[in-house]
Amino acid sequence: MNDQKPVLAIDIGGTKFAAGLVDRTGGLTAAVRVPTPPGGNAEALWKTLSDLLDEVAGDNGPAGVGVGCGGPMAWPEGVVSPLNMPGWHGFPLRERLAERYPGVPVRIHNDAVCVAVAEHWQGAGRSGGDTRDDSIRGGNTGGGNTGGGNTGGDSRGADNMIGMVVSTGVGGGLILNGRLIDGGTGNAGHIGHIIVEPDGPECGCGGRGCLEAVARGPALAAWAVSQGWQPSATPYAGTTGTVGTAGMEGAAGAAGYEEAGQATGRRLAADAAAGDAVALAAMRRAGRALGLAIASATHLCDIDLVTIGGGLSQAGRLLFDPLEETLRAHARMGFARRVRVVPAALGQDAGLIGAAALLLVGHRYWSPTTN
Repeated sequence: MNDQKPVLAIDIGGTKFAAGLVDRTGGLTAAVRVPTPPGGNAEALWKTLSDLLDEVAGDNGPAGVGVGCGGPMAWPEGVVSPLNMPGWHGFPLRERLAERYPGVPVRIHNDAVCVAVAEHWQGAGRSGGDTRDDSIRGGNTGGGNTGGGNTGGDSRGADNMIGMVVSTGVGGGLILNGRLIDGGTGNAGHIGHIIVEPDGPECGCGGRGCLEAVARGPALAAWAVSQGWQPSATPYAGTTGTVGTAGMEGAAGAAGYEEAGQATGRRLAADAAAGDAVALAAMRRAGRALGLAIASATHLCDIDLVTIGGGLSQAGRLLFDPLEETLRAHARMGFARRVRVVPAALGQDAGLIGAAALLLVGHRYWSPTTN
């Protein structure tokens, strides 16, 4: 891989497509975001992505292509079937990108995994030191990472962590001993499907009581409506300040979190900050579910750190306080008590930075022997 050229990073979601160029230190340039075509068929979606890549990269060939995309997918082959983009059911995304950019590596992973990777490499889990892949730096054993910018979290870093996204869904990625853990199908770290209420609400996966079924923004808002919540008409101004207490200004921003209608997770967080009793109860419900899931994951994986980003994390202490209370009540083993839970640091750029890291720091974050 050419050490002098940037990596083309792509982040594909149900509400937006994003692309940008990332240099070998994690610095992001030329990032562009466009709406995902609602109800688009396979070729309409591909054309939107192709036009976006023309705008970002033009005729300049990248050193490689890294992609984060919603699942499920066949991994590492990169045949994707995002649940929120039915037009791409069984779409050979990696193959199409490899045809467009011949001769360079193309790597694809789950979008939540890419966010976790980014937080470990450049965000709240960052510990500094040499962050470049041996295969890229051509034998250079030079020093520290100077790019990307750690904008929050804890400077101690963490070699064992889970990076979470709590937004329209709940996803995550697992880092152990400083390396991404993929599991047998690339789905390790899927914390959204830990059971937190065995007789709880039905989940999109077909089960009941999953963390995602309880704590994802739309489900939480629906629960609040069932309890009598009436969304206010107050503007969102100040959401990342007033609502985003406890350092939430650095968390994954609401710009990356969109829902249709008025009864949304973002509105729920704003109303909770304004003192609405039902909205506050909903935040406690979500915080308790997150605390239970994190306690279970901590005992299983012996982790040091959990980072939480996504739109619902904008609720700040309204979410994090009940999370911490529940976590400390259930993480009782001595080794589990050390776990820290902090806001994610990289905001809406995390998906792009993590996608690029699949190539730029492949010795940590890419286990397959193929591109």
